[in-house]
Amino acid sequence: MKYRFFFKKKLRLLTFKDFQRVFINKPKTRITFLLKILTIKNTFNFPRLGIIVSKKVSKHAYKRNLIKRLIRESFRLSQYYLLNYDFVIIATLNILKINRLKLIFFLKKMWIKYYF
Repeated sequence: MKYRFFFKKKLRLLTFKDFQRVFINKPKTRITFLLKILTIKNTFNFPRLGIIVSKKVSKHAYKRNLIKRLIRESFRLSQYYLLNYDFVIIATLNILKINRLKLIFFLKKMWIKYYF
């Protein structure tokens, strides 16, 4: 089977209703020192991702965008192994205190917990 590692629009939580569905329906929550992960089972045959990085994390947009890019990239590479969940990832203030390589390694370990 040949995998195509795209991150299409259907894999994203885009609308307010998509995010609201995760927040209202009693999601499973995993809190780490870097991220807060909310998950809820979805009805699609693929996982979806929503990312929240507030201005409290960094006042500079380029730092917030870097965090989002790293999270999206790790999701993109793991998408074919993940269960059919809606994931909302909320970055905490500590996420800027570690370097990129440690963050990438942390994200890989995190996604493994949701493999099928």
